[in-house]
Amino acid sequence: MASRKHHGDVLQLRADLWRVPFIMCLAAVALFIVTVTVDREAARGVVRLPAWISVGGPDDARAILGAMLGAVSTVLALIFSVALLVLSMAVVNFGPRILYRFVSDGVTQLTIGLFLGSFVHILLSFVVTRQQGERSFVPQLTLICDVALVITSFVFIVIFSHRIAMSIQTQNVVAHIVGDLDQALDERMEEARRLALLPRARAAEREGLLPRFATDGAVVRAPLTGFVQVVGFHRVLAATERADAAVQLLYRPGQFVMEGAHLAYVLPANAAATVAPAIEREVQIGRQRTLKQDVEFGIAQLVEIALRALSSAVNDTFTGLTCVDWLGDELRAFAAFADDIGACIGAGGAIRVVWPPLRLARLTGSAFNQIRQAAVGNRAVSIRLLQTFARLAEQVDDLRFREALSQQVDALWEQVSAENLVKSDRADVEAAYRRACEALGR
Repeated sequence: MASRKHHGDVLQLRADLWRVPFIMCLAAVALFIVTVTVDREAARGVVRLPAWISVGGPDDARAILGAMLGAVSTVLALIFSVALLVLSMAVVNFGPRILYRFVSDGVTQLTIGLFLGSFVHILLSFVVTRQQGERSFVPQLTLICDVALVITSFVFIVIFSHRIAMSIQTQNVVAHIVGDLDQALDERMEEARRLALLPRARAAEREGLLPRFATDGAVVRAPLTGFVQVVGFHRVLAATERADAAVQLLYRPGQFVMEGAHLAYVLPANAAATVAPAIEREVQIGRQRTLKQDVEFGIAQLVEIALRALSSAVNDTFTGLTCVDWLGDELRAFAAFADDIGACIGAGGAIRVVWPPLRLARLTGSAFNQIRQAAVGNRAVSIRLLQTFARLAEQVDDLRFREALSQQVDALWEQVSAENLVKSDRADVEAAYRRACEALGR
């Protein structure tokens, strides 16, 4: 399958608002030390600066610095206010799962960092600019750098304003989530290529091995509480190859595990001392779910936006329809990947690593159950759901996936049949239902 086009932002940094500004403040201090050192050497006559690097005497310099300091501090307070307002709007409109996208936005972090760095640089320049009797010191190069920093900062405030205006639009938020999902699916496909997945013909062999893990295997316990974020399957596989062992991972990325719970089994038990450190190292557990290997988390984000849009407080049917369309496309993309039955084999063909796979049926339920339930009384969303099921059935041949779609169609039809519909609305729903049934071969 060809790589899917990404719609997400490329300028995404760590999900915090202090790290980049702090680094940029340190960079501003370092820049000040360099420029003021050059200015002191110029004042002693050791170096000669170009004639155009001049802002006048001490009074002129302090007046300029005071004006810039006031402007930068005012805009900095405004940026923080706008950023907090956007974060609160994001929580209300899109849900707390989406908040990290706004916090990790690179333009926001760089803009805050530029203004904080400019403030620090200007303040230090203000301190060293002085006149004592007939002696004066005006750091000309430092002042020119102050002007350059302020100009750059105000250029970024324009970019920041545009970014904010775009980021709070629902269609852009949905597009960014879809882009991240596409990237996660691409990475999933790439990892599947690196691993030798167990063929479906040997699925019975996997099922026969599972009881042995629980009875004869050594237990590896979770070192802390949280969500499984990333699993380094290929490194765990390499560790099992070296120890001639097999491992059953009890949790997949996105699932919650408590400290001390059974995280994995190692077979034979005497290989646990060799393999357990690799498992504890490669099964990363954190406080937040991430999209890197957790496709279901991206689905949950789209579902949450749809549920909020369909709530009586918002009543935004068009956003709900958009989410249904994209959820259908993401399920189609997920179904196009190689079948994952939850096991991979080593170089000798023996099963080495077993894990709970993410089934298409579960993902289908996660994508549509809550939206279907929230769509009671909303004929437009019910019809779009049936149309999406029909489109998926026409493109996907997986029998289990088609069975999951068939269950969704039956549940939705039962739900709509109980509603009191006018004649034209019932005809539209029945037409969409018939098309879905035909696509499913019923």
